[in-house]
Amino acid sequence: MTSMFETRIRRLKEAQEALFVRKNAPVEGGNGVFERWRDPVLTAAHVPLHWRYDLDPKTNPHGMERLGVNAVFNPGAIKMDGRYALVARVEGVDRKSFFAVAESASGVDGFRFRELPIDLPETEEPATNVYDMRLTRHEDGWIYGLFCVERHDDSRPRDPSAAVAQCGVARTRDLDRWERLADVVTPASQQRNVVLHPEFVDGRYLLYTRPQDGFIDAGSGGGLAWGLADDMERAVVAEEQVFDPRVYHTVKEAKNGQGPPPVKSPEGWIHLAHGVRGTAAGLRYVLYLFVTELDRPWAVKYAPGGYFLAPEGEERTGDVSNVVFSSGWIAEPDGRVFIYYASSDTRVHVATSSVERLLDYARNTPPDGLSSSACVKQRIALARRNLDLMRKGRAP
Repeated sequence: MTSMFETRIRRLKEAQEALFVRKNAPVEGGNGVFERWRDPVLTAAHVPLHWRYDLDPKTNPHGMERLGVNAVFNPGAIKMDGRYALVARVEGVDRKSFFAVAESASGVDGFRFRELPIDLPETEEPATNVYDMRLTRHEDGWIYGLFCVERHDDSRPRDPSAAVAQCGVARTRDLDRWERLADVVTPASQQRNVVLHPEFVDGRYLLYTRPQDGFIDAGSGGGLAWGLADDMERAVVAEEQVFDPRVYHTVKEAKNGQGPPPVKSPEGWIHLAHGVRGTAAGLRYVLYLFVTELDRPWAVKYAPGGYFLAPEGEERTGDVSNVVFSSGWIAEPDGRVFIYYASSDTRVHVATSSVERLLDYARNTPPDGLSSSACVKQRIALARRNLDLMRKGRAP
């Protein structure tokens, strides 16, 4: 006779297997720059049952979940051995996050986690929480993971919400064995969204940073910055220079930060970043794109106005609503680009584009006019050109 425990676990396994084998599909329509895909590629439901349930009927006769998972989001991304790999942030119901590798043959569906999550080594000063890893395959031969390390701010011992954020560093060659390095040192009192550039600059490591005054608020932090370090084992950035500033009444008014490492193209480095603005309902996170020069990755060449991707539909709901955030994308040798982004700090989605289309978008989309008057003139100019083409029979 089948026990209640066996029936419950069998049904859980069947439901999860159906999730693994479900085929994804691109969403019709869109803006021509990228295609969203219908289904999220990673969710809390993808997390292996043996990470969450005690599978011994003697100690768990009711088949209860023992270590619950709240969300899976903000993954770093890399192609390894012909497979698409995401190093995702997995957040337990206890609010602690950890990293885990999920892999797929297609890049758009079929993601499965490896047998165990990453057991990340600690530094001499342990972190309370780690999250949001960016992966960089550097020309020095290592794969680096840079991530946020969060610790309590002991200068405010009576405030349990006081926290300090800095950049942690680990490196690997196979996403399995990780060597923990020292945290990045910068002039900023708080540091988030630090990303390692994939190539040396004059023999040094280039890091994109986001200096800020507080754990949440950027304060006097002027925007997305860059700096150089002599090595990564003990990376010290002595000077941060802002190259993509926050701007009033734009998508990056409150905060902005580098997303994944930039993609190299014939016309420059393609960057994906997040921009934050305040609304009556709280902070709104969107993604925006820009291109920098090949020899000077901090010199902005193209900066299309507005957002590149914003939350739509179910993406707008979750633990932190009205948010999209990307820390990983993969560019294929044939020019295809897989953009992995999380929605509302809850789940992971994929959108696909190409280097050619991203460059077209960056090169030919007007920059932000910075005022209603200037922006409407841009739109009128576009409309007049199109009306003229239609009158001449040169446009549909």
